[in-house]
Amino acid sequence: MSQEQEHTTPLTVSIVGAGIAGLTAATALRRNGFTVHVYEADEHKVEVGTALGVPPNGVRVLESLGGLDKANLHGVPNQGQVMFNASTGAVFKTVEWLLPLLKTNPILLVHRSDLYAELERLALGPGEGPPVVLHLASKIVDCDVEKGVLTLDNGQIVQSDLIVGADGINSTIRTHILGYKERAQTMACVYRAVLEVDKFAQGDLAWLEEISITAPYTIFPTSGPRRMITVYPCHDGTLLNFICAFEDPLQDDPNWVPSGTHADIEALFPDLHEKFKPLLAALPDVVMKWRLRQLPVLPTWVRGRALLVGDAAHASLPFLQQGSGLAIEAGAALRALFPKGTKSADVPARVAAYELCKPRGDFVVTESVQQMVVPEKRGEIFRSVEMQAKMMEYDIAQVAEEFYREKFLKAD
Repeated sequence: MSQEQEHTTPLTVSIVGAGIAGLTAATALRRNGFTVHVYEADEHKVEVGTALGVPPNGVRVLESLGGLDKANLHGVPNQGQVMFNASTGAVFKTVEWLLPLLKTNPILLVHRSDLYAELERLALGPGEGPPVVLHLASKIVDCDVEKGVLTLDNGQIVQSDLIVGADGINSTIRTHILGYKERAQTMACVYRAVLEVDKFAQGDLAWLEEISITAPYTIFPTSGPRRMITVYPCHDGTLLNFICAFEDPLQDDPNWVPSGTHADIEALFPDLHEKFKPLLAALPDVVMKWRLRQLPVLPTWVRGRALLVGDAAHASLPFLQQGSGLAIEAGAALRALFPKGTKSADVPARVAAYELCKPRGDFVVTESVQQMVVPEKRGEIFRSVEMQAKMMEYDIAQVAEEFYREKFLKAD
Protein backbone atom coordinates (compact mmCIF):
# COMPACT_ATOMS: atom_id res chain seq x y z
CA MET A 1 0.00 0.00 0.00
CA SER A 2 1.03 3.59 -0.54
CA GLN A 3 2.72 5.61 2.19
CA GLU A 4 0.99 8.78 1.04
CA GLN A 5 -0.67 10.81 3.79
CA GLU A 6 -4.09 9.68 4.92
CA HIS A 7 -5.28 13.24 5.64
CA THR A 8 -4.92 14.39 2.02
CA THR A 9 -8.24 15.65 0.65
CA PRO A 10 -9.76 12.73 -1.28
CA LEU A 11 -9.68 13.03 -5.04
CA THR A 12 -12.83 13.94 -6.93
CA VAL A 13 -13.26 11.54 -9.84
CA SER A 14 -15.65 11.91 -12.77
CA ILE A 15 -16.37 8.79 -14.79
CA VAL A 16 -18.14 9.24 -18.11
CA GLY A 17 -20.25 6.19 -18.89
CA ALA A 18 -22.00 3.71 -16.60
CA GLY A 19 -21.26 0.45 -18.39
CA ILE A 20 -19.10 -2.45 -17.28
CA ALA A 21 -15.81 -0.53 -17.44
CA GLY A 22 -17.24 2.61 -15.85
CA LEU A 23 -18.90 0.93 -12.88
CA THR A 24 -15.90 -1.33 -12.21
CA ALA A 25 -13.57 1.69 -12.22
CA ALA A 26 -16.02 3.57 -10.00
CA THR A 27 -16.07 0.77 -7.43
CA ALA A 28 -12.27 0.44 -7.46
CA LEU A 29 -11.73 4.17 -6.89
CA ARG A 30 -14.49 4.33 -4.31
CA ARG A 31 -12.65 1.67 -2.32
CA ASN A 32 -9.68 4.05 -2.09
CA GLY A 33 -11.83 6.68 -0.41
CA PHE A 34 -12.35 9.00 -3.36
CA THR A 35 -15.49 10.95 -4.22
CA VAL A 36 -16.70 9.33 -7.43
CA HIS A 37 -19.40 10.64 -9.77
CA VAL A 38 -20.54 8.69 -12.83
CA TYR A 39 -22.20 10.58 -15.69
CA GLU A 40 -24.41 8.50 -17.97
CA ALA A 41 -26.05 9.98 -21.07
CA ASP A 42 -29.03 7.60 -21.03
CA GLU A 43 -32.05 8.64 -19.01
CA HIS A 44 -32.67 5.05 -17.92
CA LYS A 45 -29.47 3.02 -17.91
CA VAL A 46 -30.29 -0.48 -19.09
CA GLU A 47 -27.75 -2.95 -20.42
CA VAL A 48 -29.22 -3.53 -23.84
CA GLY A 49 -28.03 -6.61 -25.63
CA THR A 50 -27.68 -10.17 -24.62
CA ALA A 51 -25.02 -12.14 -22.79
CA LEU A 52 -21.25 -12.25 -22.60
CA GLY A 53 -18.41 -14.21 -21.08
CA VAL A 54 -16.56 -12.99 -18.00
CA PRO A 55 -13.11 -14.63 -17.99
CA PRO A 56 -11.25 -15.61 -14.81
CA ASN A 57 -8.93 -12.60 -15.00
CA GLY A 58 -12.05 -10.42 -14.84
CA VAL A 59 -13.72 -12.42 -12.07
CA ARG A 60 -10.49 -12.19 -10.04
CA VAL A 61 -10.60 -8.40 -10.22
CA LEU A 62 -14.26 -8.25 -9.23
CA GLU A 63 -13.57 -10.47 -6.23
CA SER A 64 -10.63 -8.27 -5.20
CA LEU A 65 -12.92 -5.23 -4.99
CA GLY A 66 -14.75 -6.79 -2.07
CA GLY A 67 -18.43 -7.55 -1.69
CA LEU A 68 -18.96 -9.51 -4.91
CA ASP A 69 -21.75 -12.07 -4.70
CA LYS A 70 -21.07 -14.42 -7.62
CA ALA A 71 -24.51 -15.96 -7.22
CA ASN A 72 -25.95 -12.65 -8.43
CA LEU A 73 -24.24 -13.18 -11.80
CA HIS A 74 -26.25 -16.38 -12.40
CA GLY A 75 -23.29 -17.51 -14.50
CA VAL A 76 -23.00 -20.75 -16.47
CA PRO A 77 -19.47 -22.18 -16.90
CA ASN A 78 -18.02 -22.06 -20.40
CA GLN A 79 -16.23 -25.38 -20.84
CA GLY A 80 -15.13 -24.98 -24.46
CA GLN A 81 -16.89 -24.92 -27.82
CA VAL A 82 -19.08 -27.31 -29.81
CA MET A 83 -19.39 -26.89 -33.59
CA PHE A 84 -22.22 -28.20 -35.76
CA ASN A 85 -22.63 -28.60 -39.51
CA ALA A 86 -25.57 -26.35 -40.41
CA SER A 87 -26.98 -28.59 -43.14
CA THR A 88 -26.43 -32.09 -41.68
CA GLY A 89 -26.93 -31.19 -38.02
CA ALA A 90 -23.92 -33.28 -37.03
CA VAL A 91 -21.26 -32.25 -34.51
CA PHE A 92 -17.97 -31.93 -36.36
CA LYS A 93 -15.79 -30.69 -33.50
CA THR A 94 -15.90 -30.46 -29.72
CA VAL A 95 -13.14 -28.47 -28.05
CA GLU A 96 -12.49 -28.24 -24.33
CA TRP A 97 -10.18 -25.66 -22.77
CA LEU A 98 -6.57 -26.79 -22.36
CA LEU A 99 -5.59 -24.43 -19.54
CA PRO A 100 -6.07 -26.02 -16.09
CA LEU A 101 -7.23 -22.66 -14.68
CA LEU A 102 -10.25 -22.73 -17.00
CA LYS A 103 -11.39 -26.01 -15.50
CA THR A 104 -11.32 -24.74 -11.90
CA ASN A 105 -12.15 -21.07 -12.58
CA PRO A 106 -14.11 -21.11 -15.83
CA ILE A 107 -15.25 -18.29 -18.01
CA LEU A 108 -18.75 -17.41 -16.80
CA LEU A 109 -21.51 -16.97 -19.36
CA VAL A 110 -23.69 -14.22 -17.90
CA HIS A 111 -26.56 -12.05 -19.03
CA ARG A 112 -25.50 -8.43 -19.32
CA SER A 113 -28.30 -7.23 -17.07
CA ASP A 114 -27.18 -9.61 -14.29
CA LEU A 115 -23.59 -8.36 -14.50
CA TYR A 116 -24.70 -4.75 -14.66
CA ALA A 117 -26.98 -5.10 -11.63
CA GLU A 118 -24.16 -6.57 -9.54
CA LEU A 119 -21.70 -3.87 -10.65
CA GLU A 120 -24.25 -1.19 -9.83
CA ARG A 121 -24.76 -2.72 -6.38
CA LEU A 122 -21.01 -2.73 -5.72
CA ALA A 123 -20.65 0.88 -6.83
CA LEU A 124 -23.72 2.47 -5.29
CA GLY A 125 -24.53 0.21 -2.35
CA PRO A 126 -23.03 -0.32 1.11
CA GLY A 127 -19.33 -1.03 1.29
CA GLU A 128 -15.89 0.44 1.79
CA GLY A 129 -15.57 4.04 0.66
CA PRO A 130 -18.16 6.71 -0.16
CA PRO A 131 -20.96 5.34 -2.36
CA VAL A 132 -20.65 6.32 -6.00
CA VAL A 133 -23.09 8.99 -7.22
CA LEU A 134 -24.76 8.07 -10.53
CA HIS A 135 -26.08 10.91 -12.70
CA LEU A 136 -28.46 9.75 -15.44
CA ALA A 137 -29.49 11.83 -18.47
CA SER A 138 -26.11 13.58 -18.15
CA LYS A 139 -24.49 13.85 -21.55
CA ILE A 140 -20.95 15.21 -21.74
CA VAL A 141 -20.43 17.60 -24.64
CA ASP A 142 -16.97 19.01 -23.87
CA CYS A 143 -13.90 18.08 -21.88
CA ASP A 144 -10.76 20.01 -20.94
CA VAL A 145 -8.44 17.10 -20.26
CA GLU A 146 -5.61 19.27 -18.94
CA LYS A 147 -7.73 21.08 -16.36
CA GLY A 148 -10.06 18.19 -15.55
CA VAL A 149 -13.22 20.04 -16.58
CA LEU A 150 -16.36 18.47 -18.05
CA THR A 151 -19.26 20.34 -19.64
CA LEU A 152 -22.71 18.76 -19.70
CA ASP A 153 -25.36 19.37 -22.33
CA ASN A 154 -27.36 21.42 -19.81
CA GLY A 155 -24.43 23.81 -19.40
CA GLN A 156 -23.27 22.46 -16.04
CA ILE A 157 -19.52 22.59 -15.46
CA VAL A 158 -17.87 19.82 -13.44
CA GLN A 159 -14.36 20.17 -12.03
CA SER A 160 -12.50 16.93 -11.30
CA ASP A 161 -9.07 15.76 -10.27
CA LEU A 162 -9.39 12.73 -12.55
CA ILE A 163 -11.60 11.99 -15.57
CA VAL A 164 -12.18 8.41 -16.69
CA GLY A 165 -13.59 8.03 -20.20
CA ALA A 166 -15.77 4.91 -20.11
CA ASP A 167 -18.14 6.19 -22.77
CA GLY A 168 -17.83 3.38 -25.25
CA ILE A 169 -16.96 3.02 -28.88
CA ASN A 170 -18.22 6.50 -29.80
CA SER A 171 -16.34 8.09 -26.90
CA THR A 172 -16.41 11.86 -26.49
CA ILE A 173 -13.53 11.73 -24.02
CA ARG A 174 -11.39 9.84 -26.54
CA THR A 175 -11.85 12.62 -29.07
CA HIS A 176 -10.56 15.18 -26.56
CA ILE A 177 -7.62 13.01 -25.52
CA LEU A 178 -6.54 12.35 -29.10
CA GLY A 179 -7.46 15.75 -30.50
CA TYR A 180 -9.41 14.16 -33.35
CA LYS A 181 -12.36 11.81 -33.82
CA GLU A 182 -11.36 8.19 -34.37
CA ARG A 183 -13.88 6.16 -36.32
CA ALA A 184 -14.41 2.55 -35.33
CA GLN A 185 -14.10 0.09 -38.18
CA THR A 186 -16.97 -2.25 -39.00
CA MET A 187 -16.07 -5.85 -39.67
CA ALA A 188 -19.36 -7.75 -39.62
CA CYS A 189 -22.90 -7.65 -38.26
CA VAL A 190 -24.73 -9.73 -35.70
CA TYR A 191 -28.36 -10.38 -34.90
CA ARG A 192 -28.84 -10.83 -31.15
CA ALA A 193 -31.66 -12.10 -28.99
CA VAL A 194 -32.30 -13.88 -25.71
CA LEU A 195 -34.57 -16.93 -25.78
CA GLU A 196 -36.38 -18.43 -22.78
CA VAL A 197 -35.62 -22.13 -22.49
CA ASP A 198 -39.00 -23.03 -20.98
CA LYS A 199 -40.81 -21.55 -24.01
CA PHE A 200 -39.48 -24.27 -26.32
CA ALA A 201 -41.63 -27.32 -26.99
CA GLN A 202 -40.47 -30.63 -25.56
CA GLY A 203 -37.76 -32.09 -27.76
CA ASP A 204 -36.92 -28.83 -29.55
CA LEU A 205 -33.60 -28.56 -27.71
CA ALA A 206 -32.80 -32.28 -27.52
CA TRP A 207 -29.70 -31.71 -29.64
CA LEU A 208 -28.33 -29.41 -26.91
CA GLU A 209 -29.19 -31.79 -24.10
CA GLU A 210 -27.11 -34.50 -25.79
CA ILE A 211 -23.91 -32.42 -25.49
CA SER A 212 -21.64 -33.31 -22.56
CA ILE A 213 -20.28 -29.80 -21.90
CA THR A 214 -21.83 -26.36 -21.41
CA ALA A 215 -20.34 -24.03 -23.97
CA PRO A 216 -21.13 -21.81 -26.91
CA TYR A 217 -22.72 -24.05 -29.56
CA THR A 218 -21.89 -22.78 -33.03
CA ILE A 219 -23.65 -23.76 -36.27
CA PHE A 220 -21.55 -23.32 -39.43
CA PRO A 221 -22.58 -23.64 -43.09
CA THR A 222 -19.99 -25.50 -45.16
CA SER A 223 -20.08 -23.16 -48.15
CA GLY A 224 -20.87 -19.61 -49.16
CA PRO A 225 -20.08 -16.37 -47.31
CA ARG A 226 -18.89 -16.64 -43.73
CA ARG A 227 -21.79 -16.68 -41.30
CA MET A 228 -22.73 -18.64 -38.23
CA ILE A 229 -25.28 -19.04 -35.46
CA THR A 230 -24.07 -19.32 -31.88
CA VAL A 231 -26.20 -20.07 -28.84
CA TYR A 232 -25.18 -20.52 -25.24
CA PRO A 233 -26.90 -20.69 -21.85
CA CYS A 234 -26.89 -17.92 -19.25
CA HIS A 235 -28.92 -16.89 -16.19
CA ASP A 236 -28.52 -20.28 -14.49
CA GLY A 237 -29.36 -22.03 -17.75
CA THR A 238 -32.87 -20.59 -18.03
CA LEU A 239 -31.99 -18.38 -21.01
CA LEU A 240 -30.26 -19.01 -24.33
CA ASN A 241 -28.16 -16.25 -25.83
CA PHE A 242 -28.68 -16.23 -29.63
CA ILE A 243 -26.15 -14.66 -32.00
CA CYS A 244 -26.18 -14.76 -35.79
CA ALA A 245 -22.99 -13.28 -37.25
CA PHE A 246 -22.57 -12.53 -40.94
CA GLU A 247 -20.78 -10.31 -43.42
CA ASP A 248 -22.89 -7.27 -44.30
CA PRO A 249 -21.54 -5.15 -47.17
CA LEU A 250 -24.40 -2.68 -46.71
CA GLN A 251 -23.71 -1.81 -43.08
CA ASP A 252 -22.12 1.55 -43.97
CA ASP A 253 -25.08 2.45 -46.18
CA PRO A 254 -26.99 5.46 -44.76
CA ASN A 255 -30.18 3.41 -45.12
CA TRP A 256 -28.81 0.56 -42.99
CA VAL A 257 -31.49 -0.66 -40.56
CA PRO A 258 -30.48 -1.89 -37.06
CA SER A 259 -32.98 -4.75 -37.04
CA GLY A 260 -34.20 -7.68 -39.09
CA THR A 261 -36.86 -10.35 -39.32
CA HIS A 262 -37.09 -14.15 -39.24
CA ALA A 263 -37.01 -14.12 -43.02
CA ASP A 264 -33.74 -12.15 -43.08
CA ILE A 265 -32.02 -14.69 -40.85
CA GLU A 266 -33.55 -17.71 -42.60
CA ALA A 267 -32.28 -16.36 -45.92
CA LEU A 268 -28.72 -16.58 -44.59
CA PHE A 269 -29.15 -20.32 -43.92
CA PRO A 270 -31.27 -21.80 -46.74
CA ASP A 271 -30.11 -25.37 -45.99
CA LEU A 272 -30.44 -25.20 -42.20
CA HIS A 273 -31.12 -28.60 -40.65
CA GLU A 274 -34.59 -29.14 -39.22
CA LYS A 275 -33.34 -29.61 -35.66
CA PHE A 276 -32.02 -26.03 -35.56
CA LYS A 277 -35.16 -24.38 -36.93
CA PRO A 278 -36.93 -24.09 -33.53
CA LEU A 279 -34.23 -21.56 -32.62
CA LEU A 280 -35.32 -19.28 -35.45
CA ALA A 281 -39.00 -19.89 -34.72
CA ALA A 282 -38.45 -18.74 -31.13
CA LEU A 283 -37.00 -15.38 -32.17
CA PRO A 284 -39.08 -12.23 -31.72
CA ASP A 285 -40.76 -10.79 -34.81
CA VAL A 286 -38.12 -8.06 -34.96
CA VAL A 287 -34.54 -9.05 -34.11
CA MET A 288 -32.04 -6.35 -33.21
CA LYS A 289 -28.93 -6.06 -35.37
CA TRP A 290 -25.57 -4.64 -34.33
CA ARG A 291 -22.41 -3.76 -36.19
CA LEU A 292 -19.35 -5.61 -34.90
CA ARG A 293 -16.86 -2.79 -34.62
CA GLN A 294 -13.29 -2.44 -33.46
CA LEU A 295 -10.94 0.46 -33.03
CA PRO A 296 -7.51 0.66 -34.57
CA VAL A 297 -4.60 0.76 -32.15
CA LEU A 298 -4.69 4.26 -30.68
CA PRO A 299 -1.56 6.40 -30.24
CA THR A 300 -2.39 6.92 -26.56
CA TRP A 301 -5.06 6.30 -23.93
CA VAL A 302 -4.12 9.24 -21.73
CA ARG A 303 -3.69 12.98 -21.65
CA GLY A 304 -3.50 15.44 -18.77
CA ARG A 305 -6.03 14.37 -16.15
CA ALA A 306 -8.02 12.04 -18.42
CA LEU A 307 -7.71 8.41 -19.43
CA LEU A 308 -9.74 5.80 -21.31
CA VAL A 309 -11.14 2.44 -20.23
CA GLY A 310 -13.21 -0.27 -21.91
CA ASP A 311 -14.42 0.09 -25.49
CA ALA A 312 -13.42 3.76 -25.51
CA ALA A 313 -9.81 2.54 -25.47
CA HIS A 314 -9.74 -0.90 -27.05
CA ALA A 315 -13.01 -1.96 -28.67
CA SER A 316 -12.21 -5.32 -30.23
CA LEU A 317 -13.81 -8.31 -31.91
CA PRO A 318 -15.07 -11.05 -29.57
CA PHE A 319 -12.63 -13.83 -30.44
CA LEU A 320 -10.26 -13.79 -27.44
CA GLN A 321 -12.84 -13.95 -24.64
CA GLN A 322 -11.57 -10.59 -23.35
CA GLY A 323 -14.17 -7.90 -24.11
CA SER A 324 -15.39 -7.74 -20.53
CA GLY A 325 -12.05 -8.95 -19.14
CA LEU A 326 -10.06 -5.90 -20.22
CA ALA A 327 -12.88 -3.54 -19.23
CA ILE A 328 -12.83 -4.99 -15.72
CA GLU A 329 -9.02 -5.15 -15.49
CA ALA A 330 -8.82 -1.38 -15.81
CA GLY A 331 -10.46 -1.04 -12.41
CA ALA A 332 -7.67 -2.99 -10.72
CA ALA A 333 -5.02 -0.92 -12.50
CA LEU A 334 -6.63 2.34 -11.37
CA ARG A 335 -6.96 1.13 -7.80
CA ALA A 336 -3.22 0.38 -7.70
CA LEU A 337 -2.08 3.57 -9.43
CA PHE A 338 -4.34 5.91 -7.43
CA PRO A 339 -4.09 4.62 -3.85
CA LYS A 340 -5.76 6.25 -0.88
CA GLY A 341 -4.02 9.55 -0.15
CA THR A 342 -3.17 10.39 -3.77
CA LYS A 343 -2.91 14.17 -4.15
CA SER A 344 -4.42 16.18 -6.98
CA ALA A 345 -0.97 17.37 -8.03
CA ASP A 346 0.07 13.74 -8.54
CA VAL A 347 -2.77 12.87 -10.91
CA PRO A 348 -1.13 13.70 -14.28
CA ALA A 349 1.84 11.44 -13.53
CA ARG A 350 -0.46 8.62 -12.40
CA VAL A 351 -2.59 9.07 -15.51
CA ALA A 352 0.54 8.74 -17.65
CA ALA A 353 1.44 5.57 -15.74
CA TYR A 354 -1.88 4.01 -16.74
CA GLU A 355 -0.39 3.50 -20.21
CA LEU A 356 1.13 0.34 -18.73
CA CYS A 357 -2.20 -1.31 -19.66
CA LYS A 358 -1.99 -0.31 -23.31
CA PRO A 359 0.28 -3.05 -24.76
CA ARG A 360 -2.12 -5.75 -23.59
CA GLY A 361 -5.12 -3.86 -24.95
CA ASP A 362 -3.35 -3.27 -28.26
CA PHE A 363 -2.55 -6.98 -28.52
CA VAL A 364 -6.19 -7.94 -28.02
CA VAL A 365 -7.35 -5.40 -30.62
CA THR A 366 -4.93 -6.61 -33.30
CA GLU A 367 -5.03 -10.32 -32.48
CA SER A 368 -8.83 -10.45 -32.41
CA VAL A 369 -8.88 -9.21 -36.01
CA GLN A 370 -6.25 -11.80 -36.97
CA GLN A 371 -8.43 -14.52 -35.46
CA MET A 372 -11.19 -13.55 -37.87
CA VAL A 373 -9.42 -12.72 -41.13
CA VAL A 374 -6.38 -15.04 -41.18
CA PRO A 375 -7.57 -18.62 -41.86
CA GLU A 376 -4.76 -20.35 -39.94
CA LYS A 377 -5.38 -18.09 -36.93
CA ARG A 378 -9.07 -18.89 -36.61
CA GLY A 379 -9.83 -20.69 -33.37
CA GLU A 380 -6.27 -20.33 -32.06
CA ILE A 381 -7.59 -19.38 -28.62
CA PHE A 382 -9.00 -22.93 -28.37
CA ARG A 383 -5.90 -24.70 -29.72
CA SER A 384 -3.12 -22.87 -27.89
CA VAL A 385 -2.63 -23.28 -24.15
CA GLU A 386 -0.07 -20.47 -24.37
CA MET A 387 -2.68 -18.09 -25.78
CA GLN A 388 -5.19 -19.17 -23.15
CA ALA A 389 -2.63 -18.50 -20.40
CA LYS A 390 -1.72 -15.11 -21.87
CA MET A 391 -5.35 -14.07 -21.84
CA MET A 392 -6.72 -15.70 -18.66
CA GLU A 393 -3.82 -15.89 -16.17
CA TYR A 394 -2.73 -12.28 -16.47
CA ASP A 395 -2.81 -10.49 -13.11
CA ILE A 396 -3.21 -6.77 -13.78
CA ALA A 397 -3.33 -5.91 -10.07
CA GLN A 398 0.10 -7.44 -9.48
CA VAL A 399 1.55 -5.77 -12.58
CA ALA A 400 0.17 -2.34 -11.64
CA GLU A 401 1.19 -2.61 -7.99
CA GLU A 402 4.76 -3.53 -8.95
CA PHE A 403 4.86 -0.66 -11.43
CA TYR A 404 3.59 1.74 -8.77
CA ARG A 405 6.25 0.66 -6.28
CA GLU A 406 9.04 1.01 -8.83
CA LYS A 407 7.86 4.28 -10.36
CA PHE A 408 6.48 6.22 -7.42
CA LEU A 409 7.48 4.76 -4.04
CA LYS A 410 11.17 4.38 -4.90
CA ALA A 411 11.14 7.88 -6.37
CA ASP A 412 9.99 9.17 -2.98
